Amino acid sequence: MAKRRKVANLMALAVLSSVAVRPMHPYEMAAALRGWNKDHDMGIKWGSLYTVVGNLARHGLIEEVESSRQGRRPERTVYRITEAGRAEMIDWTRELLSVPHAESPRFRAGLSVMAVLGPDEVIALLTERLAELDRQVADLKAAHEAHSAEVPRLFLIEMEYDLVVLEAETAWVRALLGELTGGAFPGLREWRTFHETGEMPDDLRELAEKKIN
Repeated sequence: MAKRRKVANLMALAVLSSVAVRPMHPYEMAAALRGWNKDHDMGIKWGSLYTVVGNLARHGLIEEVESSRQGRRPERTVYRITEAGRAEMIDWTRELLSVPHAESPRFRAGLSVMAVLGPDEVIALLTERLAELDRQVADLKAAHEAHSAEVPRLFLIEMEYDLVVLEAETAWVRALLGELTGGAFPGLREWRTFHETGEMPDDLRELAEKKIN
């Protein structure tokens, strides 16, 4: 079970990972996290950076090292990780690796209400999605191959995971399309009739009502 944390935004973990390398001011943190592609890994919202940094400092997970100002530029405060922050970073990483967490992808939401569209439209939309998935798989494979020449696998492991997930989704969508276009999808005839006539089959209506009551 996921723990309740003093600063629960995943951006906090990203910040801790940056200042674990060396002390940084927020501008440097942002540059480092972008360079390490952490905005993709952790869904970072850059507008909350200073709020997260402030919360980490307030809870003693990072601390100020120095503040300086150059000309008319805003004051820059350099932060370093504390022992408490390092312990939090390690514990949080252990949790993320060991405790499965139910995700709610947008695609899953679309699949859950797919019946509101007719089969032919769903086939067209999934065909469009499949083409984009094939493109993303090809791009990610090329990027992984290019980076592998100079970056150790340890620092590419999340890209490897993304590729496996993308390939799995691609294979599943391709198989689903095969069932839909080949007529092997269970209930396809009733689904099509429902959209042609506007009348829901009695067995589906009874099932829907059973779930409501």
